Formats: sequence, C-alpha cells, structure tokens
Amino acid sequence: MRDGRWRRAASQVGRSVAVWAASTLTMLVLAGLLPDFRLRSADGDSATDIAVTAASGAGAFGLLSALVWPLLVRLLLLVPALVLGLLVFFLNGALLLLALRLNPAERGGAAAWETAVVVAAVMSAVASATGAALAVRDDDAYRRRLYRLADRRRRRSAPSCPATPGTVFLQLDGVGHDVLTDAVGQGLMPTVARWLGADGAHRPTHRLTPWRTDWSSQTGASQLGILHGSTFDVPAFRWYEKDRGEVVVCNRPTSAAELQRRAARHAGHDGLLAVDGASRGNLFSGGAGEQALVLSVAARRSRQNRSRAGYFAYFCDPANAVRTALSFAAEVGREIGQSTRARLRKERPRVSRGGLYPLVRAFATVVERDVVVAAVMGDMLAGRTAVYADLVAYDEVAHHSGPFSKDAEKVLERLDRSLALIEKVAEHAPRPYRIVVLSDHGQSPGETFRARYGLTLGDLVRAGCGLPVPRKAQRTRSGTEARAAVRAALRIPVEERGEQHRPARRSEPIVLASGNLGLVSFPDVPHRMSKEEIDARHPALLPTLANHPGIGFLLVRSERHGGVVLGAYGAEIPLDDLDENPGPLAPFGPGAADLVRRTHTFPHTADIMVNSFYDPADGEVLSFEEQIGSHGGLGGAQGRPFLLSPLTFSAPAGEGAELVGAEHVHRVLRRWLRESDGPQVPLEAGQDQRAA
Repeated sequence: MRDGRWRRAASQVGRSVAVWAASTLTMLVLAGLLPDFRLRSADGDSATDIAVTAASGAGAFGLLSALVWPLLVRLLLLVPALVLGLLVFFLNGALLLLALRLNPAERGGAAAWETAVVVAAVMSAVASATGAALAVRDDDAYRRRLYRLADRRRRRSAPSCPATPGTVFLQLDGVGHDVLTDAVGQGLMPTVARWLGADGAHRPTHRLTPWRTDWSSQTGASQLGILHGSTFDVPAFRWYEKDRGEVVVCNRPTSAAELQRRAARHAGHDGLLAVDGASRGNLFSGGAGEQALVLSVAARRSRQNRSRAGYFAYFCDPANAVRTALSFAAEVGREIGQSTRARLRKERPRVSRGGLYPLVRAFATVVERDVVVAAVMGDMLAGRTAVYADLVAYDEVAHHSGPFSKDAEKVLERLDRSLALIEKVAEHAPRPYRIVVLSDHGQSPGETFRARYGLTLGDLVRAGCGLPVPRKAQRTRSGTEARAAVRAALRIPVEERGEQHRPARRSEPIVLASGNLGLVSFPDVPHRMSKEEIDARHPALLPTLANHPGIGFLLVRSERHGGVVLGAYGAEIPLDDLDENPGPLAPFGPGAADLVRRTHTFPHTADIMVNSFYDPADGEVLSFEEQIGSHGGLGGAQGRPFLLSPLTFSAPAGEGAELVGAEHVHRVLRRWLRESDGPQVPLEAGQDQRAA
C-alpha cells in the first residue's frame, strides 16, 4: 500500500512538472510571436536568462492560479456570474504580469495589458489540456481533476458516505419521447442506445417509458409536480391572478418562489430532495439543502442565497473559464451561421434569431451545461443521495430551429456526451449511483399564429371585443428557461413588457401566451367570468375565437353547466359530457377531457382558456409565441415526454397502465428512492398505494 502511495505521488509530481514545462514552452513561443510580449530586458539577455525568466514566470503563474485565484473569486461573489466569466481573462492577465515581476533574476518580462490577457488564456488552456492528456489513463488523477470542477464545500459536508446507492435524475428539457427514440435510431445518442441495448452489442440496463403531461405542458408545471408533488393551480406558463392583480410567470424568480411555497403547502412536504439532496439548474429546489442555479431562490439578496454558487465553483478553475469561453464563442458563431443559412434558403417555418438570441443560445448550450454537469459531478463525488439537474440546451434550440432540425440534433449529440461523462464519474464515486434520465415535456412543431394569419392572439381578442387593433401586429416575446437563467445570472429582473401590461382601461382584457395555449382575463371583474357574462359584455368575442381556423377549442365557465368546451360552428359541450361527445377535443386524443376538467377546477384558471388548432396528420400546432417548436398546451409531441430508468428499479407503471401527470411521476421517483433506502419524504395516507 505504501508503494502504491509513493507511485501515485511520483505520478502527480511528474504530471506537475510536465504541465510546468508545457507552460514554459508556451510562454517562449508566445514571446516569439507577439511583439508586445517579451521575456528579456531592454539591453538583451542570453538564451539561458530568457529560459529562466520563462520557467520562473510559468511556475509563478501556476502557483498564483492555484493559490490566489480561488480567493479572488470569493471576493467577487457580488459580481454577476456572467460578468465574472469576462473578468476571468483580465484577472488571469493580472496574475501573469505579477508572475513575471517575481523573477528572482530581476529580469522579469513585460507585456501590454491586452497581450497579457491573451498569453494567460493560452497558457491556462495549454496547462489544462496537458494535465488532462497525462491523466487520461490514471484513474486517481482523473478523479482528482473531477474534484477540482466541483464545489469544495460539498466535500466537507459529507464526512461519511453510506454504501446504499445514490440516484441522479437528469432532466433533458423539452426532449420528447419520439425525439429521443429517433435520435437513438439515427445513432445520435450512443450512450442512451447502449443503455437501452439498441446498439446490438450490449444488454439493456435501462427501460424507456413515455408519460403524459397535464394540459399545461411546460417546465413550470411539470418540474413543480416532479420535484414537489403538486401541479395544482398551475394553469399555464404565465397567467393573471385577479386576487393579487399580478401576472405569475414560472421563470420569474419571485413567481417561482411563490409557486414552490404553494406546492409544498398543497403536497404536505418539502419535496423530492428534502433529505440529503442537491438541486442544480432547476426552476425549483425540490427541498434540497444544496442548491445551485435554482431560480426559486435567485431573487434572494442574502448570504443564504446559494443559487449562483455553481458559477463561482466552476469558474474557480481558470482553465474552466477559458475552455467554456472558447466554446461559448464557437457556439455564437455556429448559431449565426445556421440562422443565416436558414434565412438564405428561405426555410419555413422560421422565426427571428437575431438580437441577443445567439448569446442566449450559447449560454444555454455551453455555459449552463458545463456548470450544471460540473455541479452534478461534484455531488456524486461528494456522495449525495439524490441529485436532480435540468439541462435546458435542447429546449432553447428547438424553440427557434424546430424540434427535428439539424441544429437540435447537434445539441442531442452533445447532451449524450454529457450523459457519458456523468456515467464515467459514477465509476469513481464513493458510492454506487443509478442514473435516471427524464424530460418534462416534448415540443410540437408548427409555424406561429402571427405568421399564418398576420395578427396575434391579442389582436384577435381585441377585434372580438370591438377594440382598436394595431395595423402592425405586435410580436409576442418568447419566454424560455434559458433566457430567465441569463437574466438571473446578470441579476436582471425577469420581466417582460407584455407581462407588465396594465391596460389604460381596466375593462380591456389581458391576453397571455404559453406556447400554443392562450389565456384571456378581464382584470376589472374580481371573479372568473362565466360564458353568460362574457356574452353579455362582448357578444362577438367567444364566436370570433371559437370559429377562427387557428383555434382548436375554448374552455369557459358556465352558469348552467359548470364548465363548457366551445368549438367551431357553435359547438358547446358541457365538461361532464366530453367522454361521450368529445366534440372539438376529439383530435387531441384520449385523456384530453380529463386534463381540461382538472384545469377547470383551478382557482386561477383564466376567464377564457384558448388552445390552438392541432393537425394530427403532421403533429403541428400554432404557437401564440414566436416559436416554431412550442409547448404549453394540448396537441402532439409536446405532451409526451419520457422516463429512462435503470432496470434495477421497479417498473414505473403496472402492465398496461399509463403514467399521467407530473404528480404521478413524482410518486414513482419517490418510490425509487425508497427502494434504494434513500430520502424518505412524508407520505399522506393512501399515497403509497397510488404510487404503485
């Protein structure tokens, strides 16, 4: 055993020397290439003196990066996370200039500020690549490298690790069941194919199960239900609450915090991750004690706010910052090239992808992915019992490029590589881990409502109310998880102009969009208006909406029937009669009536719930937002996500049974944690039987 320790120590010393030598050589090469960077005095030095200057500078730079850099990051905890990513390069340059001044021969080099930044970035990248290349066949070194990617505080919080298996839940945001199976069939996701035994060379280790979302097929409802066990009173991604006079938006930090409190109160427990859990990159915490990049706590302004800690844990290693920044720039260029090509080819459907969108996409597909994956690796190496992480990359790209586009397929390939890396980390973790992969919803393709008809849903509602309609239709902004995460990282309030809308006359309706689901509310009426009241005030409104070719059906309250579904040609079906006569719900398939009836019971359901047209032949819907891949309502693949689970767990549902709703998925995940002797979430009477 002593010999083994000596060998590991010698190996570590050898790698350190190799990294130092590579950094020295890099400094010499850059000194020859960059005119503003020199390693000799003005009078000239011998080759030996130059080499000594480079060697001492490289050594001092490496030592300062290892010792001083984490302290600098801690001092910058009040700086917005993305700003820190830019400061990395300037601070790195400052460390290099300081290292050059520490030359014992007093022949320190010199460099302009901008040159020092470039040299420091290149040296960090070379040192990182050299260390990784030398450690690739050394398991102990590989494990130590993974530890450096993680938050050091997590290691101290787990002094002992149980031998029972831990569970990692990885959410691939927006990846539908059919998209996943197609990607496996095309060879885009070899890791998933191997787990399913679809590659023909391995026995399956996982099973793939589809499940069905609620009517509100979006991350806010699904993830709240999965993590906290309740989707009650979440009718959409955004909705107006008359009793508070506010618009609730699932990806707004203050709204997410309120929804989490309501769900915990309704479910009677703190969440899936309440015992020894970690929540990474999610809208909600799940009751976890360890949180990073969690939106529901992002609005806090106290030392207890650990939401953004994941950024700083990741950027503590300057090599991480350099690598991620280069990938970020490459992704921005890739998006600009792809959008330009789509515009030149006049592809349809298409939405605008200019402005800040390339940066938002790069953040989702590079920065957040890298930070979240690093945090999950740290949790596994720290022995956490339950970890839940959300990777939003596919959802963001599919919204703007389409769920079956080449752009989205490339993202799936990179997500599969992240799964493979996490699987590799499990081999080095102090306890066994079972990896569960799932999605919160899918996406349905189709052009926007505005593109097809030249007006927005808000314009159509105003026309039905007899109000003036703008000549130029306004664009409905696309509110996605990635955009909210960027704003939270920059400490910019997540507000949208349409969501802050307060009509000059309180009789004017508020119209909100959640994918292909629209909500119409009249703020001057304190209760949910009935069909009879709406007809009395605006006789043309409901017929205008129900008979429009871009709208599938409406849900309104009825004084006579309790609730009714309205469709074209005067269709009016009471909710109790939908099973025998689905009427306009027929194209949406079995189960749609139950979902509509459940939403009707929510206290904050809008006066008029509007679901877009759906074509079962091609699976297309019409988005009320600026998205060509959308979700939020009924229709197509958006309501059919997946659950990929190890065969060592019991089957998610019984033979012939179907997983319906995020609350059902929550009970399944909780059952699996009990099977692994993991966290025990308090159960209400009878819930154990329902979970089975």
